[in-house]
Amino acid sequence: MKAMRIHRYGDASVIRHDDIPRPVPGPGEVLVDVAATSFNPSDVGLRRGLLRSVFQLDLPYTLGGEVAGTVVEVGDGAHSLAVGDRVVGRLDGGGAAAEYVTAAADTLVAAPATVPLTHAAALPIAGLTAWQAVFEHAGVTSGQRVLVNGAGGGVGGFAVQLAKYAGAHVIATAGPRSTEAVRRLGADRIVDYTATPLADALDEPVDVVLHLVPIDAEPLIPLVRPGGVVVSATLPVTTPDGSPVTATHFVARNDTSHLAALVELVDAGAVHLDVSAFRPLADLASVHRDAESARTRGKIILVP
Repeated sequence: MKAMRIHRYGDASVIRHDDIPRPVPGPGEVLVDVAATSFNPSDVGLRRGLLRSVFQLDLPYTLGGEVAGTVVEVGDGAHSLAVGDRVVGRLDGGGAAAEYVTAAADTLVAAPATVPLTHAAALPIAGLTAWQAVFEHAGVTSGQRVLVNGAGGGVGGFAVQLAKYAGAHVIATAGPRSTEAVRRLGADRIVDYTATPLADALDEPVDVVLHLVPIDAEPLIPLVRPGGVVVSATLPVTTPDGSPVTATHFVARNDTSHLAALVELVDAGAVHLDVSAFRPLADLASVHRDAESARTRGKIILVP
């Protein structure tokens, strides 16, 4: 089978389209015929070796941290799935940037039934990050004012929708390329961060800031009311001593109960998958280059 692998850390040129043996599922695993994977900004840091303190890769390493596909073989003890099941999941060990991948059966859930299987690859990583930001760490409730800083990205699009689902009034930052997409996802107000400083754009404090861009979040703290919270999914953030605002930084975890809940919302029409582009898997190096040059937005799906 074909697989997109790195044999060393470096720029996008280290991504190779290799021909390797098709994997065999071990105990508790299934073999998935990959319909699609997707690109995540963290993939760039992984490829460059910037995340070695968190993720120790066994090189050569097959990229792809999320998968949508069909089960074609079941290993011993993988009783929760059967051949023919359409599944989606986050793969913490990578491997989905290939024609086939093995995965522990208990890390996969049934794919949404109302969208094409290829689209479902947009859901696991960005969706889980947004779910945990909105519900676990921010505890967004009806009537709150929520600022989604970085709504034009994959996580941001889900965060806007989930905050709206919780009943919040959502203010979103987005650049000109993302404004219409973010509006379609339900944001009540959009601030063009390239034209208007947030401090000038907000007429009153917000209850929650969801910080989803890799820049310092501390300038956002004065925009939050006393008792409010700043939740960062990117860089750590701290508040000054005595601040009435709580600051939280988190790294999203793989949680199939959250992923299954997201699938239910997709099938109910409450969450939409905002796919910005479909690319052949062989174009993965080009996608990395585009991302590093800030020429991408939203979720990019890669199809073998």
